[in-house]
Amino acid sequence: MKIVYFTHSLVSCWNHGNAHFLRGVLDELRRRGHDTIAFEPETGWSRQNLLRDHGPSGLAPFQVKYPDLQTYCYSEADDLARMTDGADLVIVHEWNEPDLVAGLGMQRKRGAPFLLLFHDTHHRAVSAPEEMRTYDLSGYDGVLAFGEALSEVYRAWGWGSRVWTWHEAADVRRFRPPDHEQEREGLVWIGNWGDGERSEELTEFLLAPARAAHLDLAIYGVRYPDDAVRTVARYGAHLRGWAPNPLAPEIFARHAATLHVPRRYYAKVLPGIPTIRVFEALACGIPLVCAPWEDAEQLFRPGADYLIAENGRQMSAHLRTLAQDADMRAELAESGLATIHAQHTCAHRADELLTIVGELSQPDGLRKTA
Repeated sequence: MKIVYFTHSLVSCWNHGNAHFLRGVLDELRRRGHDTIAFEPETGWSRQNLLRDHGPSGLAPFQVKYPDLQTYCYSEADDLARMTDGADLVIVHEWNEPDLVAGLGMQRKRGAPFLLLFHDTHHRAVSAPEEMRTYDLSGYDGVLAFGEALSEVYRAWGWGSRVWTWHEAADVRRFRPPDHEQEREGLVWIGNWGDGERSEELTEFLLAPARAAHLDLAIYGVRYPDDAVRTVARYGAHLRGWAPNPLAPEIFARHAATLHVPRRYYAKVLPGIPTIRVFEALACGIPLVCAPWEDAEQLFRPGADYLIAENGRQMSAHLRTLAQDADMRAELAESGLATIHAQHTCAHRADELLTIVGELSQPDGLRKTA
């Protein structure tokens, strides 16, 4: 099967978490014999920011870790029909421009033989629904949503049985515990400050607890404005800047524990949607402590796969306990890793996608509901 994916970027993970999962699942499908091709806009903000900050060398970690993935830049002048020629399945990520989304839908309406799916991995359907309504999805065969709460939004918009919950997952070929353990020290958090969606939470559940527990905290990420840089420094944490996602396993392997602080929309409006960092951290065998989020879909085993802190004081207590209890650290790491391998690898998601394609390929499988 020829699979064409229109992404915001495959080569850049600068403030672009979807690239993490997409690399893994396309590589999994490629390994199974499918022809996978990704197209990304040459002017995409993630790629442009990466090149601005790090130059062409910023692309090297992707190229080294994923040498066999095919990805091409396109411009507005490029022909969509040429880009999708011979495709059996076309998937379009929601960070693409509305004109491209509509153009591919028009191809499908005019009889293009490929299946066409829209892939939503963000919270704009609830945080900015007017933006999402600018996308013309009338030619699409279905929607892939990265959490059941988001799937419910699309069902309410009329998609009915043509929306599938397709969670992110870990690329366990690359995200795995170290082959040889080294000394682990302190805490690490890999994440971006962003648009103020969790500024208060980062202080309450990350910066203040690490200082209260007297543990060294290393932070990797981008989009830290000056006031955020000052806040990090005031709490005694160390801001290390952007880390290429392929290097995250090496970073996790140097630290005793990591934390997950979900953005407000995923904690309160779209419950049950863990970001990619939860999957990747557990896959790397590092103990994880989370700020409050509801595992509404029972993807994990809270208390066994990771610890939950209801407030900053409890977060500090968890961090102190983990720092002193090597057995607890080992148990958490083992349990989280087992859950990932049982349910949440890119191989699992490839299976799910192929099942969806099989359903849509049935004689009655192409009736659209939107």
